[in-house]
Amino acid sequence: MEGVQRYGDVSATVGAGFVATVEIHRPPNNHFDLALIASLSDAFEALDGEPGCRAIVLCSEGRHFCAGADFGRRAGGVEQGQRHLYDEAVRLFAARTPVVAAVQGAAIGGGLGLAMAADFRVASPEARFAANFARLGFHHGFGLTVTLPAAIGEQHALQLLYTGRRVTGEEALRLGLCDRLVPADELRAAAHALAAEIAASAPLAVRSIRETMRGDLAERVRAALVRERAEQERLNRTDDFREGVAATAERREPHFTGR
Repeated sequence: MEGVQRYGDVSATVGAGFVATVEIHRPPNNHFDLALIASLSDAFEALDGEPGCRAIVLCSEGRHFCAGADFGRRAGGVEQGQRHLYDEAVRLFAARTPVVAAVQGAAIGGGLGLAMAADFRVASPEARFAANFARLGFHHGFGLTVTLPAAIGEQHALQLLYTGRRVTGEEALRLGLCDRLVPADELRAAAHALAAEIAASAPLAVRSIRETMRGDLAERVRAALVRERAEQERLNRTDDFREGVAATAERREPHFTGR
């Protein structure tokens, strides 16, 4: 792979030291839809077959890493023909190259799910992590059923999912949501440094170890997504979901009725 390759709103560049950079270009919030997740998956799969790539840095242009889905603008949607956004998400988990996510600003909702698809996360103190689904009257998704408790433990995962509260960079480090915490202006450099450490190891050994440790992660995520998707589709028809989205847009406390 030579130069910058484009996959929709995603760019991929293989740099020195066998480290590639995959960047999302939907600033400032980098909201995702089916097309964006498909583009990320295309980039990851292409890099899996690239001899010059042994590790990937996943980053985003703009203020936030990923603020999840944009419920105010459903254009682009989660389905296209027979494909669903979660079909594309499984491809991310099935990719074979280690990924380090550089998380600036917010990793919210599905954006947290995207961050958790990476092997490691580097963040700054200003970063904010939140599984805010319950505050929207919604069910969590993007495989967080599997990835969140694996990273931070069942009890911490339950608390974050039930309350939807935001976690700062410092707390994220303590919980295990991120692996390294650095000043904001050093974020990408630190993510590249960690990726370079990985890339300096024997590539066949790293992939073998990764397959052992992550095991059937993609299949476990695929199974979890069946229920996550079904519950999301059920709950997005409720009054509580409409209230949660409206309250978020209006920056006020929601008033849920259980209907």
